[in-house]
Amino acid sequence: MNKKIYFNNLYDYYAKLFTEKQKEYFEAYYFQDYSLSEISENYHVSRNAVYGQIKIVEEKLEFYENVLGLYQKTIKLKEVLKDVDNDLKKKIEEIMEG
Repeated sequence: MNKKIYFNNLYDYYAKLFTEKQKEYFEAYYFQDYSLSEISENYHVSRNAVYGQIKIVEEKLEFYENVLGLYQKTIKLKEVLKDVDNDLKKKIEEIMEG
């Protein structure tokens, strides 16, 4: 899996753990495909400041996943759900998405 998809997936689970500024920089970089220079211009900060915050978010995402493993657990649950009765499967998926 490529880095961008991996971090986007992790961010879905752990985004609430970051500051607003970290979320803004991360989302601009990973979701909106802005360059570091574009983000720094938009927020009137240095390119290094943006880079540093994005790196912090990436490192924390990996740390949280290593400790909590929510993303990997979800992947495993989805594998198990392939063999489960459809009604039960829908109920479990609703809980997982909720």
